[in-house]
Amino acid sequence: MKITKSEFITSADSIKTCPELNLPEIAMIGRSNVGKSSFINALCKRKNLARTSNTPGKTRLINFYKINDDFVMVDLPGYGYAKLSKTEQQKWKKHLEKYLTQRKEIVTVIQLIDARHDVQNNDFQMREWLNFHGLNIITVATKIDTLSRNESQKSVKNISSELNCEVIAFSAKSGEGVNNILNLIQDL
Repeated sequence: MKITKSEFITSADSIKTCPELNLPEIAMIGRSNVGKSSFINALCKRKNLARTSNTPGKTRLINFYKINDDFVMVDLPGYGYAKLSKTEQQKWKKHLEKYLTQRKEIVTVIQLIDARHDVQNNDFQMREWLNFHGLNIITVATKIDTLSRNESQKSVKNISSELNCEVIAFSAKSGEGVNNILNLIQDL
């Protein structure tokens, strides 16, 4: 698959304000600062389609991007960001749960895991929750370019073992994994 057209559609603050685009949706989920926006930009070969930030917790809305007029990529707020108040965390948890369980357009969820760290408890919790709700999941190890070849192989193997799944190594900088991910999306 080749992405020739990509555009930001809108941001939503709840399931009620999500657009009705009548296209399949691929949702990106992961810890804050795992690289969801960079992931979208790399797949679309556009630098600033999705806004990136070095500050964790910046994405607080559900962002929709139409791709090739064929499907929609959805950038969800990151989980595990401790600097938000408990009330704000609970509010976003509810919004995420509603989006993931009520949005009929979702064909898969891409769970992004930072390859530089061990799988975190909230990554495990999210995986269990996604599995419980029967959502199709693609697992991607991000920021692989920051590790040596040996470290990256070890990290991917560890994530695969911990989550009991196939893992795609990905780098927004080098483009590693982009074709594998686009082929999986095309198969969906």
